[in-house]
Amino acid sequence: MYKKHQMKNGIRIVTEEIPYVNSVSVGIWVKVGSRNETAEKSGVSHFIEHMLFKGTKNRTAKEIANSIDKIGGQMNAFTSKENTCYYAKVLDSHFDIALDVLADMFLASNFAEEEIAKEKGVIMEEINMYEDSPEDLVHDLFTQGAWAGNPLGMPILGTEESLEGLDRKSITEYFNSSYIPENVVISVAGNIKHEVVVEKAERSFGHLTNTARKPSIIERPTFSPVKITRCKDTEQVHLCIGFEGMDNDNKLYYPMLTMNNIFGGAMSSRLFQKIREDRGLAYSVFSYPSSYVDSGIFSIYAGMKPSQLQNVTKIIIDEIHELKKNGLTEEELFDSKEQMKGSYTLGLESTSGRMISIGRSELMYNRIYSPSEVLEKIDKVDMESVKQAIEMVTNLDRMGGAIIGPMEKGFELKEIL
Repeated sequence: MYKKHQMKNGIRIVTEEIPYVNSVSVGIWVKVGSRNETAEKSGVSHFIEHMLFKGTKNRTAKEIANSIDKIGGQMNAFTSKENTCYYAKVLDSHFDIALDVLADMFLASNFAEEEIAKEKGVIMEEINMYEDSPEDLVHDLFTQGAWAGNPLGMPILGTEESLEGLDRKSITEYFNSSYIPENVVISVAGNIKHEVVVEKAERSFGHLTNTARKPSIIERPTFSPVKITRCKDTEQVHLCIGFEGMDNDNKLYYPMLTMNNIFGGAMSSRLFQKIREDRGLAYSVFSYPSSYVDSGIFSIYAGMKPSQLQNVTKIIIDEIHELKKNGLTEEELFDSKEQMKGSYTLGLESTSGRMISIGRSELMYNRIYSPSEVLEKIDKVDMESVKQAIEMVTNLDRMGGAIIGPMEKGFELKEIL
């Protein structure tokens, strides 16, 4: 049973008491991510995420880590395109410690000049590592091309140029204008009562006020079916192609997920079975949707030997045609829905999974869908809604993509798509 509370300053608290476990997961969610940035400050949200672990007025970076390590807990953070989350999972008896450490990071970080300089080097290496992973980079290239000119298409890590331009003043200004109560949700799941969480969170965060309101930079992106080719000396060719998708709240969202499971979202999917299992043409091949509050993208990836590029691409296109022409079978529809229900339910077995589910939902949509509501949405998926979802996200006349690999000079992706 979910419970909510809103502080006078605007911070929202959502909890789910789970009395039969011995752990508690707590997350501090902030409604700011890479899509809120300008090109000049690209990567600043992710940079701030790193800086909050680098020391506060009360703890050094080592003391922050040690505070959770010594009680056997786990602490981490992540930045996405639409939000940032700082979280910890500890024994229920150590909830006070977890909340105190997270509050200290959130409210009293130093943003020391010397730490900013060091962290620039760390994130530069993170970007370099990403550049050395073409199987990951190709997805970003596709997104950047499809949503060119919009912050949603920019890389979460930023670029070397944008990071170089960040200094303590610009970082703290962005932090102070974004990490404001109306952008914050505290989510807690585990063996702890709602009233206890509210009391302790009020004590830690109740004094926070809006010091500098920042207008949201949210502009719906326009999908552009561009085709990007990057020559790189790799053993494999990495291909990512796709279409305009849909937002999280679209009535066809769950039918799209159902279709994706069958098409390329699982080991039993059509793409995996035909390309990897039946013909051995690729080690990795899959499809997946990326959905946001107002838009989305549908991607298909395959990594293969350069000599197999034409064959793999043809099979993918043929399977899209088959999907559009004949849709799913009744057996595939049933199996996909059962898989989705099972995967969703298993994801809620841990306190961290539940904390993430209720925190993100409250932050982005101001409401929490109960497990029964989600399962009902999946159960309602039928052949007609799946057919509509297929038509919506597989427009072959507006297919974009990106490719990285040792292509011959002058090769263009549009030659094979």
